[in-house]
Amino acid sequence: MQSSITTIFFFLFFFICFNGPTMADSDDTIETNFRLPSPLPKWPSGGGFAAGAIDLGGLEVSQVTTFKKMWATNEGGSDNVGATFYDPVAIPQGFHSLGSYAHPNNIPFFGHILVGKDVSNDPSKPTLRSPIDYTLVWSSESVDIKKDGEGYIWVPVPPDGYKPVGFVVGGSSAKPPLDKVRCVREDLTDTMNMTDLETGMWVWGSGNDLDLDGLNVYASMAGFVVGDPSVGNDASRPSCLKNSNGNLSNSMPNLNQIEALIQAYAPVIYFHPNEPYLPSSVDWFFQNGALVYQKGVESKPKPIEIHGSNLPQGGSNDDTYWLDLPADGSSKDRIKKGDLEDACGYFHVKPVSGGLFTDIAIWVFYPFNGGSRAKVEFLNIDLGKLGEHVGDWEHVTLRVSNFNGALHSVFFSQHSWGKWVSVSNLEFHTGNKPAVYASLHGHASYPKPGCVLLGSGGGDIGVRDDTAKSSKVMDTGLHAVVVAAEYLGSAVVEPPWLNYERKWGPKIDYDVDKEMKKVKRVMIGKLKKAFERFVGGVPKEMLGEDGPTGPKVKTSWSGNEAV
Repeated sequence: MQSSITTIFFFLFFFICFNGPTMADSDDTIETNFRLPSPLPKWPSGGGFAAGAIDLGGLEVSQVTTFKKMWATNEGGSDNVGATFYDPVAIPQGFHSLGSYAHPNNIPFFGHILVGKDVSNDPSKPTLRSPIDYTLVWSSESVDIKKDGEGYIWVPVPPDGYKPVGFVVGGSSAKPPLDKVRCVREDLTDTMNMTDLETGMWVWGSGNDLDLDGLNVYASMAGFVVGDPSVGNDASRPSCLKNSNGNLSNSMPNLNQIEALIQAYAPVIYFHPNEPYLPSSVDWFFQNGALVYQKGVESKPKPIEIHGSNLPQGGSNDDTYWLDLPADGSSKDRIKKGDLEDACGYFHVKPVSGGLFTDIAIWVFYPFNGGSRAKVEFLNIDLGKLGEHVGDWEHVTLRVSNFNGALHSVFFSQHSWGKWVSVSNLEFHTGNKPAVYASLHGHASYPKPGCVLLGSGGGDIGVRDDTAKSSKVMDTGLHAVVVAAEYLGSAVVEPPWLNYERKWGPKIDYDVDKEMKKVKRVMIGKLKKAFERFVGGVPKEMLGEDGPTGPKVKTSWSGNEAV
């Protein structure tokens, strides 16, 4: 865990994205034109959070948001509208460019790139040095696409003991000047792999029947990767930065600053107007009759004490313990519906990218997850018990820049996966609070209302995730509880229920195949065969096979979000 925190997966190497071009000036210079709905607040004082620059251990980095266009293409990539490549300009005195910037043309411009400054005071081994040459990685000369002139991608050739962390884009076949960018001292870099990619978003490259000589550009946390960084020789394999100063908390928010971030950015969740299964607080669930069961003594379940103080701590998900609703039928039906007025947002705060960013995961608890619904061409079908389970944990994650405290992007968890959305593509409820739409019965999170068909493969058949705006709304900051911030040590005390790592619901003991046969009875011919084909691709949790585990058991608790 420590190595994953101290390594910067913020790949500066090359271009940095979250954008969409709008040429503002005749000289092709553009500044980030997206602004949050409300101005940034004045953050409480203390530490290095939102100080404008971050020291990684002799290498100070800052952000630049003004760029000059170097080359553009109007074909390929997302929506087949191309991408635009830039160099950073208006670089602060003493700082140097580390690479070029690029963005897809189909999303609003929200660009930034890191620049570096040597603060090591060691002239014999400075943290930054100019390259000794450049190697051409790719050229548009032989590619038949709609383009604004020709584009050339170069990788800097570093001096011994240094690594390039950025690629350079030019508009001619002449090599860039050696003083255009800087390479970084090797001990401040790390090897980058495809698993380090944060958003997983394909930005531009071969595809859509377009041949770009194998070029593919993928988005990382604030940049993108050309091809697979795990392959190729050392000269072409990109590196990423790492924090070597040994204290990630230098740039992280303190408790007062966390509270201010919650008030500024806590998402507002819209529930479907037909949603019967709403969230509650964990304590409400316990106080209203939830029970803890132990294998071997199932006939003697125990009430759960306040904050889950009598729940087994740690261990593993070994089927020895599980939670369930009260045995009384009327109480069970009431608790299934939750209590929206009492619902809490549970906040987990952690450093990412070596302390360049703060991730704030907001977990929401639902006592019950409803059954799934399917669309099979013109039919909408209730899948009965399939998808039902007791206890449902869902979350969204805010990524905040530690340079200025600005919201950078939001991760929307969707069953066993999810997606990052740039702040420039979000809908906001009030001020700078992102809007989140929870799907009917399943509670997956989406940035926009509508219907997503899961397992459809692009066809008109799949499990429905319906979202819509209604009067059922939860401001996750209203009853906000910070349950974990490991970097702050003992300043945040974790509640006992957080360290209960077994199931929050019992295993559903029904025959999935039998339930499927009930559904298929209403179908005929091609519809029945189409339904059978898509079922195999549906996530298991949507078929209600087992009770879920709590937040701390999820891989995203200490690692990156699953995309």
